[in-house]
Amino acid sequence: MKIYGPAAAALNSLSPPQIDFLQMIPKAELHAHLNGSIPIHVLQELAAEYLASPQNASTESGDMVKAGIEKLVAGPALDEIHDFFDLFPAIYALTATPDGLARATRGVLSVFLDGDTPQCTYLELRTTPKAMDGMDRERYLNVVLDAVEHYPADQAALIISLDRRMSNDVLEECIQIAGKLKNEGRRVVGIDLCGDPKAGDMAEFAPYFAEAHKLGLGVTLHIAETIENTPEEVLQLLTYRPQRLGHATFLNDEAFATVLETNICIEICLSSNLLCKTVSSLESHHIRQYLERDHPIAICVSIIESDVFYFIP
Repeated sequence: MKIYGPAAAALNSLSPPQIDFLQMIPKAELHAHLNGSIPIHVLQELAAEYLASPQNASTESGDMVKAGIEKLVAGPALDEIHDFFDLFPAIYALTATPDGLARATRGVLSVFLDGDTPQCTYLELRTTPKAMDGMDRERYLNVVLDAVEHYPADQAALIISLDRRMSNDVLEECIQIAGKLKNEGRRVVGIDLCGDPKAGDMAEFAPYFAEAHKLGLGVTLHIAETIENTPEEVLQLLTYRPQRLGHATFLNDEAFATVLETNICIEICLSSNLLCKTVSSLESHHIRQYLERDHPIAICVSIIESDVFYFIP
């Protein structure tokens, strides 16, 4: 496996015994977005089939898929976090069918969990349920869960993500589906908040996270990803009683004190932060303020490897 980017620089700073230790210890991956972790070879296979179809080959959608895959293979250069979202329309087009979604999900799970030395021993995969032609949101989640549940319960589970741009009707639908699946014994363990960090009114999400708690689901929130996220919004999100926080890069003093007091675990995504330029260097990364205080953290999806572009805002 070839590793490059910020992960390669970090790896090169370690001694062989340190590397052996890191490879030996059990690892849990808690912040893996499905569509951000699909192996490049799987995307290339899906794209080849997509473009071979006459109805897609010479269309705007076909051009988008071709350009998107070329950019991913080359390794996209990003100037700021919002450049990241431009990469996903091509991926969404390739996972818009049950077969494409299933193959993508199996590819992600295999990268993390298969082989003689798996990347991790436990994976919580997360995805936003999408409604498309021939596949509603419940079917979407069932397809993903079918792949997740191929592995034992102590190896893989699913977090359902709510996008900040969702309407109230869609949010309600997603929570209802989450409850239904959990009651059926499907392996849904939590609800996430994700999406464009500048979008949406976070006060609108209160009843949905309250319902998630009633259902016995865990709550994790992408929070304070940009300097533009206001203190009011950040404090509002903390009232939803999350067990984990994604990124927490720009917490104001009051929010930081609350996080320390309540001992909320922070999902740290080092490579993502560097690539999206929400932090300027590893030396200035906010992981340090948590390590110095012995605060709970989970270091997440920080490898860029030749076949998988782990890139998870």
